[in-house]
Amino acid sequence: MHTVSGGEVAGILVAVFWAILVSFLAVALARLAQTLKATTKLVADVTDQAVPLLAEASTAVRSAQTQIERVDAIASDVQEVTSNASALSTTVASTFGGPLVKVAAFGYGVRRAISGRKDDMPAKPSRRTVIVGRTVSRGRGKKD
Repeated sequence: MHTVSGGEVAGILVAVFWAILVSFLAVALARLAQTLKATTKLVADVTDQAVPLLAEASTAVRSAQTQIERVDAIASDVQEVTSNASALSTTVASTFGGPLVKVAAFGYGVRRAISGRKDDMPAKPSRRTVIVGRTVSRGRGKKD
């Protein structure tokens, strides 16, 4: 029979320890490989979904830019119409405002003359100034 020496027992123990260590490392590497495969698949799926989303986002941005350009054109047209309306209003007021004031003053004078106003009484000065579309009092705090 063959006797086993202490060095041989120590060698067997070291060999078993290394075999267990290599087995644990092999299991850990196998799980790491599975995790890397799952991660690779997940990244591929995300990429497959992200590319169409980016294309849709790009289309939406282009559409928004087109709408902004249209709104800008409409706003400039509205500004032009506003300035034209202001110029027209000023023209109408300057064209018809003076003659209308004169016609109103003449009509007022004719009414006063027809109403039989006495000639010996001095005429009371008017306290109102007529501006096209409104009446402004001259006296402060006095109402007619």
